[in-house]
Amino acid sequence: MNAAKSSAPSPLLAAFEACRRHLVFAGIFSALLNVLYLAPTLYMLQVYDRVVPTRGRTTLLFLTLVLLLSLATLALLDLARSRILVRAGVSLERSLAAAVLDAGFSRSGAGRDVLMSRATRDFDVMRQVLTGPGMLALFDAPWSPIYIVVSLLIHPVLGLVSLVGAAVLFALTWLNEMATRAPLRRANEASNLSYLSQQYSTAAAELIRTLGMRRTMVNRHLRERQVAASLQLKASFAASGLNAGSRFMRLTFQSLALGVGAFLAIEQQISAGAIFAASLLVGRALSPMDQLLAAWRSLAQARDAYRNLKELLPAEAPGAAPTELPPPSGALAVERLSVATPAGRALLSDVSFSLAAGETLGVIGPSGAGKSTLARAIAGAVAADNGVVRLDGADRSLWDQERLARHIGYMSQETTLFAGTVKQNIARFDDVADSEAGEVDARVVAAAQLAGAHAMIMRFANGYDTQLAWGGRGLAAGHAQRIAFARALYGSPALLVLDEPNAHLDGEGEAELMRALAELKQRGVTVVIVAHRTGVLAAADKLMVMREGRIELFGPRDEVVRKLTAAQSGRPMVRQPVAGE
Repeated sequence: MNAAKSSAPSPLLAAFEACRRHLVFAGIFSALLNVLYLAPTLYMLQVYDRVVPTRGRTTLLFLTLVLLLSLATLALLDLARSRILVRAGVSLERSLAAAVLDAGFSRSGAGRDVLMSRATRDFDVMRQVLTGPGMLALFDAPWSPIYIVVSLLIHPVLGLVSLVGAAVLFALTWLNEMATRAPLRRANEASNLSYLSQQYSTAAAELIRTLGMRRTMVNRHLRERQVAASLQLKASFAASGLNAGSRFMRLTFQSLALGVGAFLAIEQQISAGAIFAASLLVGRALSPMDQLLAAWRSLAQARDAYRNLKELLPAEAPGAAPTELPPPSGALAVERLSVATPAGRALLSDVSFSLAAGETLGVIGPSGAGKSTLARAIAGAVAADNGVVRLDGADRSLWDQERLARHIGYMSQETTLFAGTVKQNIARFDDVADSEAGEVDARVVAAAQLAGAHAMIMRFANGYDTQLAWGGRGLAAGHAQRIAFARALYGSPALLVLDEPNAHLDGEGEAELMRALAELKQRGVTVVIVAHRTGVLAAADKLMVMREGRIELFGPRDEVVRKLTAAQSGRPMVRQPVAGE
């Protein structure tokens, strides 16, 4: 299995492999195009050297027809090459877009938001450059030596002019790379952070207006944009100066070729037609390099985007899918679990405990004790630095994570709802065939009824088809929380992880929550509840007290409550051993 995995190319390389056929044809068409670009030069040579001296009208007519046919073919080939590159962009979209989005969602921990914000932008930059003028210049650049050789065949001095001009433009291109690489990279990073910051502020627009922070946040975002703009300005100034120098040198060498050709014609070393042909050849030899320099900023952005995507995407394509395990019963074991911030501050330290299928655990403790981090680690929302979370004795990593998520219900502290209908939010936006839509509807209603949200939803204007905005804006906090609870219950999960499930509920909502927890116990669902409001803990079989990322007490609810009461009354408290000690 490992051998199969190591032999599989990464998604990025596989996507470009899918584009290879398009790029090969684009290269072939570029070769034909550059051969046909010689047609005007040959036409000029023949007109000046054969037609004018002999007054050959018929020869001129046929030469002109051949030229027009060549130019028409050239235009068609140019059109075909452009269309092929557009199709290459479409192929890249089909092959890689899903992997980029999936990799962005799969990341957890520090930098995840920046990566997700940057990933699709980087992919779009790379795809757009694939069909832009910079790519055409890259295809034409290898043919510059051919024009230099043809100039050399006309006369060695003309070949030398072409060669020196190409060397000068190559040097300018290299200088442009050295001058703009670092500023462009820093500008792109600053721009990504600026966009991400604006996204956060837009999501919190109501709070910003309410607290009178509008002007402050506008000024903050302006400063962030100014940092990115100043870096872009620095890179643009460096590039624009070199671009102007490139155009100057190209025109200089093209005109110089005309002057050198005239001198050689005076010396009777070349014909009169070769004077103008030399100027065209030198111009054509230097044009791709001039175009490369003009498009260098977009090419540099595409290079950085490729590097970023290479970091984001796995180095190898996934091998064979893991063995499909049976649906879990809900037995949970946490073994020596540790989670830390990127700075190294411990959020969880060596946490171990176990629950039998169907047990309910209540987790309490002061703010910052690690309760929410534990809930996220159990649900799979955050990766552990050390330790293992097991379901039915199997490490989470042995499961197909997408399939396993269908057997876990998770309700976070933040009631995150998505733009779409109430039904879509509860159904986790399940994509199913029309023939299965009725089954989804039944599961949605069943989850809402169990959550005590069905009657509430029926009072909405369009019931389950009511459209929600991002974040559930427009809904009362308690309503949004009950919909999120129904979403956690969708599909009858074997393990349910609830973080502050009653934070926004009124008395009626909390009563419905308690009824649902009782029903879940009868069904044998394992439940982990993180709570500050202790009323919900009446449904717990076991209780865990956390402090500073560690388990302080763990055991049957009544026993833990007795110890807490004893501690509060000043009597000595014996620490309860926890699993793994």
